[in-house]
Amino acid sequence: MTTILITGANRGIGLEFATQYAADGAEVIACCREPAKASELKAVKGNVRVMALDVGDAASVAALKKDLGDTALDIVINNAGVGGPRDEKPGMLDMDAWLNVFRINSVAPMLVAMALRDNLLKGRGKKLVTITSVLGSIAESGGGMQPYRASKSAVNSMMFGLSKDWAKHDIAVGIFHPGWVQTDMGGSSAPVKPQDSVKGLRARIAELNMKTSGSYRDFENRVIPW
Repeated sequence: MTTILITGANRGIGLEFATQYAADGAEVIACCREPAKASELKAVKGNVRVMALDVGDAASVAALKKDLGDTALDIVINNAGVGGPRDEKPGMLDMDAWLNVFRINSVAPMLVAMALRDNLLKGRGKKLVTITSVLGSIAESGGGMQPYRASKSAVNSMMFGLSKDWAKHDIAVGIFHPGWVQTDMGGSSAPVKPQDSVKGLRARIAELNMKTSGSYRDFENRVIPW
């Protein structure tokens, strides 16, 4: 049985990941900040274990690692993320808000990856996946949403570097854009449904190997320029 750990699993893309993987018979470790309030997640049918995790809190990540112990993980999906400030006044910058975006979107995926590396080494799949955004592409940047864009560019760089560092361990690293998805962050007018995004992402994860490790792609397999 494939064992998959998902962060930010209580809503949106994370919830859809948990739903689809559980329906296919995988063992899903679904992580979110407040399991007691994750009613939709707890209603997912299948082999789903809901665990507490605040990815931006090093103590919470350490506690998750302790609870998991030597559990073998085949796939770890860094899905948790935040959109960041959008209503800043011209000429003003909320440093704390910007730093929080980087803490959650850039540093936290690395923190989770480092904490769970040994669990991945015990698994058969050995795949680390980070859900990023095309907005992290410097080549395709259209401006706006600067803290979010920059945080995604940063995590792309970190994960690319990690793909090189972890090649010696045969851990493949995927950096995937889910599309503009109908979620709380993407909004109801987004063109992609969560079900379709995750179906595509799961195909990309299944195809992920050491030859494609570190590549930056969208859910439809388009290679995105850095």
